[in-house]
Amino acid sequence: MAPVTAYLGLGTNLGSREINLSRAVQSLTTSQTVQIVRSSSIYETAPWGYTEQPNFLNCVVEVNTWLSPVELLELAKQIENDLGREENFRYGPRLIDIDILLYGNDTVHLCHPDLEIPHPRIAERAFVLVPLSELAPDIMHPTLNISLAHLSDNVEGKEDVMLWGPPLDIPERL
Repeated sequence: MAPVTAYLGLGTNLGSREINLSRAVQSLTTSQTVQIVRSSSIYETAPWGYTEQPNFLNCVVEVNTWLSPVELLELAKQIENDLGREENFRYGPRLIDIDILLYGNDTVHLCHPDLEIPHPRIAERAFVLVPLSELAPDIMHPTLNISLAHLSDNVEGKEDVMLWGPPLDIPERL
């Protein structure tokens, strides 16, 4: 089976935020079924949804994977748990969050209660679109048929997504 290119959104607003992102990437690297291709720059953003919490650091990583969407979700959730994420209320603070944003050109609905691809709120979240379009501006959103660059250019709140640092270092596969 040929690998599929997927894009994962990473976010954190608790503890040592940059270290949390780096540890998530390191954990992804240890999987023999995921190869990280590259990372976007790191951006700082105000919280979305529930605003009474610290600012987030966000980035997107491009991966090649041999996992199905459900298996990739299970890996992401396992990494979150291994890194110490505790369940919280919706949009609450978190040590690490890993979301599947895109999985090839596929759309996935109703096969798993926690999985919808493309991620259902990409088009309204500047903190996702800015780093995602940095990596893949010409990719067309699978259901909206609009380029990620166009979505990013027109998303509300784009001016509040602040460049925080360079792309994450991608460790060599162990």
